[in-house]
Amino acid sequence: MRDYKAFVKYSKAGPRYTSYPTAVEFSYKFSYEKYLEILREQTQDLSLYFHLPFCRSACYFCGCNVIYTAKEESKERYLGYIFKELELLKDKTNTQRKVVQMHFGGGTPTFFSAKQLESLILKIKSIFVNFDKEAEISCEIDPRFLNEEQAEVLTRQGFNRISFGVQDFDEKVQKEIHRIQPFELTQNAVKMVRQRGINSVNMDLIYGLPFQSLESFKNTLQKALLINPDRFAIFNYAHVPWLKKNMRKFDETTLPSPDVKLQILEFCEQFLTENGYKMIGMDHFAKPEDELFKALENGTLHRNFQGYTTKGGADLIGVGLTSIGEGQAHYAQNFKDMPSYEKMIDEGHLPFERGVLLSEDDRIRKAVIMDLMANFALDIKKIEDEFKISFKEYFKQDLVALDEYKDFLSLDEKHIKVNETGVLLIRNIAMCFDAYLKNISEDKKVFSKTV
Repeated sequence: MRDYKAFVKYSKAGPRYTSYPTAVEFSYKFSYEKYLEILREQTQDLSLYFHLPFCRSACYFCGCNVIYTAKEESKERYLGYIFKELELLKDKTNTQRKVVQMHFGGGTPTFFSAKQLESLILKIKSIFVNFDKEAEISCEIDPRFLNEEQAEVLTRQGFNRISFGVQDFDEKVQKEIHRIQPFELTQNAVKMVRQRGINSVNMDLIYGLPFQSLESFKNTLQKALLINPDRFAIFNYAHVPWLKKNMRKFDETTLPSPDVKLQILEFCEQFLTENGYKMIGMDHFAKPEDELFKALENGTLHRNFQGYTTKGGADLIGVGLTSIGEGQAHYAQNFKDMPSYEKMIDEGHLPFERGVLLSEDDRIRKAVIMDLMANFALDIKKIEDEFKISFKEYFKQDLVALDEYKDFLSLDEKHIKVNETGVLLIRNIAMCFDAYLKNISEDKKVFSKTV
């Protein structure tokens, strides 16, 4: 185990780069009319994201856009607006295009009943009629909210990938984060979908939560391995209490220090590698037979708002409250508040609120940053050929900033390759190529800490 005390100096606020430019740069300058023009002109395959934002109660670590409710009528009303949004999309883009990916995120998608989920899926398929036979169709699931009927609906309707939110199995940590979730409950939820033929199961864990230690997280990983997921997503907790009030409930002195978090991440990599997984990108681990592993090997791994995916190049359309879409040269986000979302749809408009059109510089830097985030390496000649630039000249100032991390990577005329230690600082390394960070004041709280 390395001594990570010296790494504390690298713990600075920075993006996770699920997009570039990041959502901080989304603005109202990107007009609704321009968005409609883009939708009309799109020809790529489709990736669909549906945001189902409701939860029964708050998990204090959660940074998602969530609505807490126990009212059945709230869910029914929301589904009605999702249906209307789908009808609007049918008129404003080519929904005959091949769908290669669909994802239900939350909130808690399985807070909706089996009947509600099936009605939504059938409505989607009536609008987007050309689902690829090999499409990745996935759903995020809180194991506390899954029953046999829901599992049956999801598998019968073609879902083939399930992601279970676990975070931590330690009882003290669970109590502090307001998410009591016994091991046996999670184990049974996974069995429920496995028995119905789901061959791709992901488990989400989070390090950096209150009262976690290296030893406690070792125990969590050992328990998680008994469930035998095909993938792990092991995230660094993003503590942003200025944005999320629920995070203010934590006593910050109980959060593990940056060096302890790095020890946990290093242990995850070693332990999971010893048990047949490989680190994929910044925070994912997959078995060798998994698509993510294969995508890493052949250079087609892609990063977006859902994390790492094998479906790069598809046009992502976000449906529902606060959803984000992505195209070849844009990001587009729906309204975050329900009244505005409903009002736009009632007026016959898509609930688009803001976004960003990518400049040529954005596209170049996005390619560099996303390659680093996905592959821990960059093919410099590929970037030069694609964008007709001299890498050394174009990124002259950025390479000066990169010099701070020279011990964590190798750099020559053809490649940047991040070493095993540098992988732990990949966000910092990618930040060297971010043109927007210099415009953000250091004392302005925008991003979580990188370490």
